[in-house]
Amino acid sequence: MEQKETRICNGCGKTVELPFGEGLSVEKTWGYFSGKDGERHSFFLCEDCYDRITAAFAVPVKIREVTELL
Repeated sequence: MEQKETRICNGCGKTVELPFGEGLSVEKTWGYFSGKDGERHSFFLCEDCYDRITAAFAVPVKIREVTELL
């Protein structure tokens, strides 16, 4: 039996099954003078947490419609 890959949302703790569950993966390597020199941070947000967090942005997320999805 094939084992499904899952991710845990850092925002709410919900388990998201991939590839069909949607979410946002972020990875950032901090450079010099950042206060986090040489650290690599990563997190995953489910779609609900992404929507909640981005709704609070002072500058809205830039959205473009894509007509071809892979």
